[in-house]
Amino acid sequence: MTRAVIQALTSHWRVHWLQLATLLTGIALATGLWSAVQAINAEARASYARANAQLALGQFDELRDPSGLIPVSRYVDLRRAGWQVAAVLEGPYRIQGRTLRLMGVDMVAYPALPAVTEADQSTTPTEPADMLTAPGRLLIAAELEPLLRDQNNLPPFSITTALPPDVILTDIGTAEALLNQTGFISRLIVLPDQPRDRPPLAEVAPELERASPSSQVDTARLTDSFHLNLSAFGLLSFAVGLFIVNGTVGLAFAQRRGMIRTLRALGVSMRRLVFLILTELTGLALIGGTLGLLLGFFLAGALLPDVAATLRGLYGAPVTGQLTLHPHWVFAGMAMAVCGTLFASGHALWRLSRMPLLAGPGVQAWQGNAGTRLVTGLLGLSLIVGGVIAYLGIGGLVAGFVLLAGLLTGAALLLPALLTFALSVFGNRSRGAVAQWVWADMRAQLPGLSLALMALLLALAANIGVGTMVSSFRLTLVGWLDQRLTSELYLTVRDEEQGREITDWLRPQVDAILPIRNMELSHETGPLFLYGVIDDPVYRQHWPLISANSTVWDDVMAGDAVLINEQLARRANLWPGDTLTLSPDRTLTIAGVYSDYGNPTGQAIVSMSQLDRIAPGAETRRFGIRLNPERATEMAQALRERFALPRQAVVQQAAMKAQSLAVFEKTFVVTSALSVLTLGVAGFAILTSLLTLWTQRLPQIAPVWALGLNRAQLARLELLRSVLLAALTACLALPLGLILAWVLLAVINVQAFGWRLPMFVFPWDWLWLFLLTLLAALVAAALPALRMLRLPPADLLKVFANER
Repeated sequence: MTRAVIQALTSHWRVHWLQLATLLTGIALATGLWSAVQAINAEARASYARANAQLALGQFDELRDPSGLIPVSRYVDLRRAGWQVAAVLEGPYRIQGRTLRLMGVDMVAYPALPAVTEADQSTTPTEPADMLTAPGRLLIAAELEPLLRDQNNLPPFSITTALPPDVILTDIGTAEALLNQTGFISRLIVLPDQPRDRPPLAEVAPELERASPSSQVDTARLTDSFHLNLSAFGLLSFAVGLFIVNGTVGLAFAQRRGMIRTLRALGVSMRRLVFLILTELTGLALIGGTLGLLLGFFLAGALLPDVAATLRGLYGAPVTGQLTLHPHWVFAGMAMAVCGTLFASGHALWRLSRMPLLAGPGVQAWQGNAGTRLVTGLLGLSLIVGGVIAYLGIGGLVAGFVLLAGLLTGAALLLPALLTFALSVFGNRSRGAVAQWVWADMRAQLPGLSLALMALLLALAANIGVGTMVSSFRLTLVGWLDQRLTSELYLTVRDEEQGREITDWLRPQVDAILPIRNMELSHETGPLFLYGVIDDPVYRQHWPLISANSTVWDDVMAGDAVLINEQLARRANLWPGDTLTLSPDRTLTIAGVYSDYGNPTGQAIVSMSQLDRIAPGAETRRFGIRLNPERATEMAQALRERFALPRQAVVQQAAMKAQSLAVFEKTFVVTSALSVLTLGVAGFAILTSLLTLWTQRLPQIAPVWALGLNRAQLARLELLRSVLLAALTACLALPLGLILAWVLLAVINVQAFGWRLPMFVFPWDWLWLFLLTLLAALVAAALPALRMLRLPPADLLKVFANER
């Protein structure tokens, strides 16, 4: 009996092969978009963990000086006092326009690193003397070999597979020479085996602070928000794909009602039928999930290089641009495919299990009534209200995503009721029998198309919301760069002596020289970078303040106040009028808050004299140079030639802006790609819904054809119906998309990154998206309309001959 039931169930897919293709495509698209995002996230997190293991990061306590670098003399004092510590000197190193991370460690005292061990155990091992004595030796990943091959000013290098792609590892003595930081250390690693009788840290080095691994801000923690946003967008794409699955499965169950009624009359129990259908769906989910994983793997491989560039540019994250197949995301993708398919089919299965034995066959009997639409609408309204209450009551990033999910899901569930109301209004106001029939026919077909239209609503809202966010960000960033990057040239010198020599030569030739000096402090919210500025009109005229008192710059330059960036203000809830403690004996009033987009850490600004009191003796090695923009290129070249400066030591404002905008564009490559793909999936959902409902259209069309409308007119009306429904959905998607944009800018962005962006509207973008939606609806309806145009009159006449 079971074998016969299986043959009967599978016969449906043999006859309706297009439905089978639609179902598998829906599962594959949903799984592919979700698994692509998860593959990208998994590869990034694996890179973070691999980099931490390769460089022994986050494994030991560290000693740092809040005022900046640690003198080598302090390292010597600690070693003589019995402290088992290892020195680290690290910093950025630019080669041919690319910024690498140069890390020098005390090779004798530092814990064994995989790269050093690999070099020692290779077929051509590195001699210890080569590493420890001049000119030293560099350890690099294979990806850096083409970049470093022709650099004659660098020591020889060895290739290793145990380093991140943007890291150069060497002995600390070699790093001192390359970074021009002779006599200084970035941090000290506290080794696990310490003598019991060593003196307290406060006696040997009272200015140093000890940080445990749990309190150190690592790359994974900094990028959590970025990956969470990616996951949320991937989940939205997955949900849109499931609409295809839900609609196709529901229609298949409706078409099988007669078969199921016959099987039950022959003695097959409902329990066995439900079990076999569940098994069938699971098998289809595994097939579609496998196709989706292949699609997701290739999609992730195409997008990962841009994501890696974004993470390196924004966070300095060591992410490779190559994708590795990880078993856990494969299993997760298959689990999502199976669970998503069963979830999308759950309601249809539940209705099937409660179907009376003598229930009538056909799609019309299966579709919901007005009461069902009312319940669905009330559920959607409840989800919207629940999301708002969750955010207002709980707050935080997770609550922000709950609000987002409630708004999108609730709006999707409200869509059928809103469309029914709109179609009723237009139908009541229409004149003429054909017009009234068109509106009534759309209302009748709405239950079968509602899921596809829900998918379209979510896709359009996501495109409008994300597009508004990205365009607002771009517009704001361009203006912000114009305010922040006010100097025409930015100069980095080797030491203070060279700095004095260059500034003395520059002073009569330029409008102003702005020293840039900073130090790193510890704060309860994480690292805090304190900058000192001189009193120059450029800061008063251009600095992007978002909240300030009336005498902000006078108070700062007098040494009585401090400016902080928006990230620090929101994390610590500090605003003008509050106070900020910079050192145990120095607390200043906050006079203003400024925007600082793209910076994950806290930042503060004081007058240069105040910085000298907090960190006396701090070096000034960076300068902003104000001059006529037309002379910037000539002056940059003159500086390089006269003082033998490397190209990266003199950077023009235009180059910095171009680099910042390039990082910005790469940041949103993934979200833009997912937006386009989601809209494509929604268009495909409309096409599949129209095709699968085609056979049920004949009973509605045949009477109208018999009354005088020819097949060409009916085909045009089919196109019109699809376009009108898409246009109504697009009109409803516009306010939802703007609400989504506001949530992304004012809620998600603030909670995830610590800054809020102003919201701008872009009507021309909406018009383009509206036209694109109409085109997608027109293309989706083209095949059913073509079928109508070629439909033999005999098929229409058979409607009147058959009982329905």
